[in-house]
Amino acid sequence: MEHIMDRYKLIKREDSLIVFIDFQERLMPVIYNREKVLENAIRLARFSKIVNIPVIITEQEKLGKTLPDLKNELKEVTPVTKIHFNCFENDEFLKLVKGYRKDTLIIAGVEAHICVAQTALSGILQFNVHVIEDAVSSRTEANSKAALERMKQAGVVISTAEMFIYEILKKAGTEEFKASLQLVK
Repeated sequence: MEHIMDRYKLIKREDSLIVFIDFQERLMPVIYNREKVLENAIRLARFSKIVNIPVIITEQEKLGKTLPDLKNELKEVTPVTKIHFNCFENDEFLKLVKGYRKDTLIIAGVEAHICVAQTALSGILQFNVHVIEDAVSSRTEANSKAALERMKQAGVVISTAEMFIYEILKKAGTEEFKASLQLVK
């Protein structure tokens, strides 16, 4: 029972891993609200470097490479190529997640109702899962909204990029806070 209650607590950076799902060249042009979704994903990527939160990037096979604007922020991260919609069905992804030894997954990506939802819904069996609402979407607004609602009903915590940033920072006046201001203004 304690693990279930953990998902309702504040996020701890030392327990967190950010997963960027399928921000790819052939997929993003048809995504609803894509500019805002990509902007928030980039904010998360930049923030991950400021506060040293590890990152995993996935790429669905045959949909191209990760968008350069995002990949340039995470040059040191090698994307995991997958054929399954659910990232947890991929052995390389599983190995990376287990290797980081974190208990909280922060998820951004597309499409909300396919890869993001299947990964988040599978993840809640083992992890505290937070989906960043303004950094996920689908081809249609309806699919995105339905996915977020379903994930929320199942116990996934729905948050925003800015909410996540401030939750990790905890207070003003630090060097990390000053470095992060450009991301929230």
